Amino acid sequence: MKRPPSLRLITVAIALLMGIVACGSSQPEQARDSAAAPTASGDAAFPLTIKHALGTTTIPAKPTRVATVNWANHEVPLALGVVPVGMAKANFGDDDTDGLLPWVAERLKELNAPAPVLFDETDGIDFEAVADTRPDVILAAYSGLTQQDYDTLNEIAPTIAYPDAAWATPWREIIRLNSKAIGLAAEGERLIGDIETDIKAAVAEHPQLKGKSIMFMTHVDPNDVSEIGFYTTHDTRTLFFEDLGLTIPGSIAEASKGTDKFALTRSAEQIDVFDDVDIITGYGDEKGELLAKIRKDPLLSKIPAVERGSIYLLPDSKPLGTAANPTPLSIRYVLKDYVKALAEAADKVK
Repeated sequence: MKRPPSLRLITVAIALLMGIVACGSSQPEQARDSAAAPTASGDAAFPLTIKHALGTTTIPAKPTRVATVNWANHEVPLALGVVPVGMAKANFGDDDTDGLLPWVAERLKELNAPAPVLFDETDGIDFEAVADTRPDVILAAYSGLTQQDYDTLNEIAPTIAYPDAAWATPWREIIRLNSKAIGLAAEGERLIGDIETDIKAAVAEHPQLKGKSIMFMTHVDPNDVSEIGFYTTHDTRTLFFEDLGLTIPGSIAEASKGTDKFALTRSAEQIDVFDDVDIITGYGDEKGELLAKIRKDPLLSKIPAVERGSIYLLPDSKPLGTAANPTPLSIRYVLKDYVKALAEAADKVK
């Protein structure tokens, strides 16, 4: 059971006062002194003020203890050579259950660093655990923070939230915001350029993708296919299609105009709206049960992309299941496999 906000704030304050005693012997040495060496340009940027959707945050000096919460924010400092003192435990696609997605584990190995403290966010942010790591800054540029979450975290350390809406920060902005907050903005821009180069190279190998329209389905219950969920143009999964040379169908673009939600649903009786979709992707299951159900359903089977077989469902229990949600380290790790699978679906579009 979660503590009431007032008790949580009290607990956080106590954790801050006791931080040295609580953490002095438990943090790995590499994590305690994790920040990259200060640069002249990075130091000159501080104190630094960053505006975001939940407020304005001032970071007084270049951080040396970086914590992150929610999905993927830790990948920015890691990509730039900074090991966080604490970060969220992976709760999706973690096939070996060590709390780390494979590209994160690989990067930690490259940096010769042990895993940081892993925050269990199964029931929401563990504020006490975050406070225990005694961070100088908390990165959450890609997150679902509420105002209350942000206010509580900001009591622990300066916190950077998303720029516009929850779970809607494109991968480039995740890098820009988080790298700026730790004094590595220039390095962040170089990282963006490197990733863009890799994307262009992968896409160039599959010209059949260019111009094809595509939608991304949300999780569908195999036992109930009476409606189909899809991600809107406000979601990073949909935005990433444009990086791959694909296009957003008019049906998805139009539905996205009247909402700021990152996902919507349509009943099976309304599926003819998706007649303009060339390719469908989304989350499936390892045994292919969901795809089989869709193909047998009297209504969903009539979607043109389903009829011709230009549909590819990611295995949601495997790391590849996270492929479509682009993050700084995952893009390169799964890019070739993801692009190849979509290209095979595109081959069936005549």
